[in-house]
Amino acid sequence: MRKPEPRLQRKLLAWLLGPLAVLLVLDTAAAYWNAQRFSNLAYDRALLEIAREIVLHVRIEGGRPRLNLSEAAGNVLLLDQEDLLFYRVVADDGAVLGGDVGMPQPPQMPRSAKPQFYADAVREHPVRMMLAWMPVNTGTAAPLVRVQVAETLRKRSRFAWEMVANVVLPQLLLIVMATAVVWFGISRGLAPLQRLRHAVSDRSHLDLSPIDTHDVPGEVRPLVDEVNQLMSRLGRTFDFQNRFVADAAHQLKTPVSGLKAQIELALRENDVERVRHSLAQLYISADRLSRLVRQLLSLARNEPGALDAMQLQPLDLNAYALEVSMDWVPEAIKRHIDLGFEGGEHALMIDADRDRLRELINNLIDNAIRYSQSGGRVTVRTGGSGADQCRLSISDDGPAIPVQERERIFERFHRLLGTQEDGSGLGLAIVSEIATLHRARITLEEDTDGVGNTFSVFFPLRAG
Repeated sequence: MRKPEPRLQRKLLAWLLGPLAVLLVLDTAAAYWNAQRFSNLAYDRALLEIAREIVLHVRIEGGRPRLNLSEAAGNVLLLDQEDLLFYRVVADDGAVLGGDVGMPQPPQMPRSAKPQFYADAVREHPVRMMLAWMPVNTGTAAPLVRVQVAETLRKRSRFAWEMVANVVLPQLLLIVMATAVVWFGISRGLAPLQRLRHAVSDRSHLDLSPIDTHDVPGEVRPLVDEVNQLMSRLGRTFDFQNRFVADAAHQLKTPVSGLKAQIELALRENDVERVRHSLAQLYISADRLSRLVRQLLSLARNEPGALDAMQLQPLDLNAYALEVSMDWVPEAIKRHIDLGFEGGEHALMIDADRDRLRELINNLIDNAIRYSQSGGRVTVRTGGSGADQCRLSISDDGPAIPVQERERIFERFHRLLGTQEDGSGLGLAIVSEIATLHRARITLEEDTDGVGNTFSVFFPLRAG
């Protein structure tokens, strides 16, 4: 069986009206106890008066008490329209002077004690019993007789319940009215939540605009604010994805078309040498396509929204930059480039993601080697830059980038006009986004010798 879903309205009603219901039950019990007590007090006096009337019919004859209560007088004295009355009179020596023989034996009671009232049963009828020792007449040496008078409980119960009803019914009516008022108040109070629910359920799945917080209760506003922030993050993520898909479609269209053209050309050729030439061109095009795909995936992985997926750990920038630079020595030799490294005197500890930092250095070195002329020089340097940051710079002997282009060089797919090297225009964009993820700052300036460019990335030093 499915458990009913929790509802705020139901919980509020339970917490507001539940205590009232408990109080009503407790008040009803207290009212019934008081009503029983007052009912007994009232009717116990009547039993005591009946006992005194019966004793008035006891006479001393021959030195012994006798009960002279005629049947007519007894009927008048014990007549009651609702309850049954029973009595018994016993002399001091235990002789029964008169009354109902079915009366139960009373408990031991001192002769000087006050009248006692207790619950008992006569002929299986629950009764209220009165027991007392009373003098036969007003004389100083008057003998005592023990009198028992019992009465069933109909009048007492009716009187008690009437008192309870007079107390509880107005309270019950108030609780019913309070329930209606509370129900109405809660429904009105939760109306903004209903409007909020409709505002969310009625919108399109493509609409990630913030939820209007007008008339939203203060208790719910933090939740709505968090939802708006989540929707904002989702919007940025979807924007990143849409931009990536659009960029990928745009960038892959040209190389894929080139591959198809090369394949069609190879299929039409019968000359083995021409076919081999076409296959070589296919290999070059596939290599370019593979590099483009890697850069697109890297660009998607290093979007600003990827910060939560980073694994930051302490890292010595000196040692790590040297390690990555060594991997590029074969490529530099192949292109006749003098690749050098100039490290700092001390360890430069930063918090970095090793894979992403390697990607940043790789792209900068690749960019420097690719655009430097044969016989040129590329230098990787690390060092301190102030008390709270360090610097990684890569200098090349490539064409100087004009000042007006230095801001746009980090944009996606932006390439300088007149360059002969193949490229997608993504390498520096990837570098820029990885630097942003590391809270680093990247700059571009002319090389110190006046030839080429110097890309510098300033990392915050690790605290402590």
